[in-house]
Amino acid sequence: MTELHQENPNFRHVRIYDISRPVTTSTPPWPGDTPFDLQWSWRMDAGDSVNVSTLTMSAHTATHIDAPFHFEESGARAGELDLTPFWGPAIVLDLTASLSPSAVIDCPHFADIDLSRAPRLLLHTGAWTDPALFPTQIPTLTKEAVSHLAAHGVLLIGIDLPSVDTLDSTTLPIHRALGAANIRILESIDLTNVPAGEYELTALPLRLMTADGAPVRAVLRTL
Repeated sequence: MTELHQENPNFRHVRIYDISRPVTTSTPPWPGDTPFDLQWSWRMDAGDSVNVSTLTMSAHTATHIDAPFHFEESGARAGELDLTPFWGPAIVLDLTASLSPSAVIDCPHFADIDLSRAPRLLLHTGAWTDPALFPTQIPTLTKEAVSHLAAHGVLLIGIDLPSVDTLDSTTLPIHRALGAANIRILESIDLTNVPAGEYELTALPLRLMTADGAPVRAVLRTL
């Protein structure tokens, strides 16, 4: 997490938190997925007029959204998605004191927050303890939790983990439940040192028209 500051004196009390994970060759991919790589097509130090790089990476590298097509053959693709869920009031919920890697995130965790005020929910679990290594076990949502969020009008769920399902799942029940509830999925955010509370979220996916997901630069702005 990187904290930025507005230079305009009219916004001296506004803070911007960059909650995107850095993308480098050290960024751990999902096991078996395509790692990030950058190659130089042109280099000024080699006599070219500009520097131009070529990127190779999975659509699910670092901080990204899952489009419904990721888990439903008939689902919408990344470039087709309405941007409304990815920009607007959000709540950061700190669960670090109540979760273990084997725990579940269930309805009681949301009992004390007013989701109607900010229908984008970002979960700080703290369970991905070493960002240089892909985790081996993570807490996950329950289907009951998804139903609760849907009933309260949640548009997006964000999590500081690489998946909303267990890492060994092949059926992705939570992805599918969120998709059926029309709740968008933002994964692998970094909420380190972001205080719990309400913010404005901007997490716009790249307009990759046919992709099953897309990287985002996710930021929070204090209100």
